[in-house]
Amino acid sequence: MNLITRATTWMSKIPGSLIAFVARFSIAAVFWKSGQTKVEGLAIDLVDGSFQLGLPRLANSTIPLFQSEYSVPLLAPEAAAYMATFAEHFFPVLILLGLATRFSALMLLGMTLTIQLFVYPDAYPTHGIWAAVLLYLMASGPGKLSLDQLIARRHSR
Repeated sequence: MNLITRATTWMSKIPGSLIAFVARFSIAAVFWKSGQTKVEGLAIDLVDGSFQLGLPRLANSTIPLFQSEYSVPLLAPEAAAYMATFAEHFFPVLILLGLATRFSALMLLGMTLTIQLFVYPDAYPTHGIWAAVLLYLMASGPGKLSLDQLIARRHSR
């Protein structure tokens, strides 16, 4: 067996659950960190260890940002600001826990497409990576290390 065949065989044994966990953690971090820039009173960053527990509220800069740079059609800037901030906190938590993973990934994919089409159309390389991760989670699910799996196991009994 040559080196390329051995390497390919070894790589094919990477567990899907490990890939799903890394995908879940990574995409959740992207959206959570973005959401954190839009709020004051609550700061949680598991990577750098910063914690400020309090009642979250929109940062003073958030609505003006949605009036200018993040302007999207059909939504008032105030509504878009609250919806985006909520989505960037709620769905990443669900994805990280592996709860309602496919639905949460679908919601964040919709958000990604909105950002790509209306806010940052030149950022397609970044948004393409996000979309690929979210599509993987939608197609494959959260993997074994998830609440979705735990619930599915309990219901199959």
